[in-house]
Amino acid sequence: MSEIDLATAKKIANLSRLKMDDAELDTRAASLTGIIKWVEQLQEVDTDNIEPLANVVNTELVLRKDEVTDGGYADKVLKNAPEETQDFFVVPKVVE
Repeated sequence: MSEIDLATAKKIANLSRLKMDDAELDTRAASLTGIIKWVEQLQEVDTDNIEPLANVVNTELVLRKDEVTDGGYADKVLKNAPEETQDFFVVPKVVE
C-alpha cells in the first residue's frame, strides 16, 4: 500500500473527525502517500545485527538513597483538619 486515494483520505478524515473539502483531502492524500513511502523505505534497512537502543547517550543516572527526610509532625499537619483519629484525616465514606 503505497498510494492513498481520495476515498481512503476521506475515510481517514472521517475516522479522525476532521471536516475537509476535496481539495484539502487531495493535498492530505499526497502527504500521507509520502509518509507511507518513507516508512516503506525504512523497512528496507537491514537491522538484523543491531542491538535495540534504549538511550542514545551512554550515561547512567545517579540515584539517591531512599530515606525519609521529612515528616514526623502529624500534629502540625492535622491542626486544621475538621476531624482526625490516630494521626489520620477522617473523611466521609464515598464507596459502598
